[in-house]
Amino acid sequence: MEHTAIQFIDLQYGSVLSLLVIGFVGGVVSGFIGSGGAFVLTPAMMSLGVPGVVAVASNMCHKFPKALVGAWKRHQFGQVDIKLGLWMAASAAVGVWIGADIQRGIREAYGEAGSNLYVSTAFVVVLTVVGLFVLLDALRTIRAGGVEQEKASRLARWVQSVEIPGTMIHFKTANTRVSALFTVPLGFATGMLAATIAVGGFIGVPGMIYVLGAPALVASATELVLAFVMGLGGSINYALHGLVDIRLALILLAASLFGVQLGAIGTTYVRPHVIKLVMAAIMLIVAVSRGLMLPVYLTQLGHAGVSEATMSMLSRASMVFLVLALCTGGLIILMAMFKGRGLAAAPGTREETAD
Repeated sequence: MEHTAIQFIDLQYGSVLSLLVIGFVGGVVSGFIGSGGAFVLTPAMMSLGVPGVVAVASNMCHKFPKALVGAWKRHQFGQVDIKLGLWMAASAAVGVWIGADIQRGIREAYGEAGSNLYVSTAFVVVLTVVGLFVLLDALRTIRAGGVEQEKASRLARWVQSVEIPGTMIHFKTANTRVSALFTVPLGFATGMLAATIAVGGFIGVPGMIYVLGAPALVASATELVLAFVMGLGGSINYALHGLVDIRLALILLAASLFGVQLGAIGTTYVRPHVIKLVMAAIMLIVAVSRGLMLPVYLTQLGHAGVSEATMSMLSRASMVFLVLALCTGGLIILMAMFKGRGLAAAPGTREETAD
């Protein structure tokens, strides 16, 4: 099929301001839950008219320096397991390269609408499945009175019990000992998803928690190490094919660098189940937002017959849900931070913590 030059959007003052706000909120989410925040940023750019493949590519370009800042910030809090992050990053880098090739192939075969449909479908499926799983886990903790006994899941206990000579590694910060072979498919899947929708945290964070048995706080922080490696590799791959809009990347980066530090600080004031709750809430709302756009892309490909008026209504509704996701995530994070800071400042808290 003949290659067509990608069309970058014309940036107006309104769209630049929107990108700055989105970048800041995405940065806060990224620093707080360690997913890179791209499950907010990619749909947001697509809602502004950015082609799906460009949104993914530009997002990956902006996120690797941001992830480096977030990882360093949370490393100072002792939350990052560098060894675990690097082991997973090794196979994640391969997954990113292959995933980027698949992404470009779909665009070349089916055009911009096909690429948008692919990205949006991946969002809907992954966000719904992972979001519901994480939400149920968070609700179980809340019903138990918020008592944090982060016991390893049944699957994680089995993984930890499998002894494969010559491959066993102890990850000190994550406080888990597993075969390095289990990190390979997990890292690869994380990289593949990152190249598809610009965020692999949906697999990386839950995978480290429920498969390897890492605490939620450590998993969310360690994923930032993967985000840096995947973002750098994906940016190079996409840039070689002219799919990175450096303007978008720089605008998002400028705003998100402030937000990511605020989000990282917020993790020191909240319990792990709050991180899960924020992740689940935003995932499910964004899934609805992207799901509303599927009929639009199917119509553009000639596989559905939605009217222009209906497509316009669906596009507006999609944006409303996206804004709702941003507000919900930001509100939960800020409330948790203020509540946690208030408890930390209460008389006797410091003494109890020291004990």
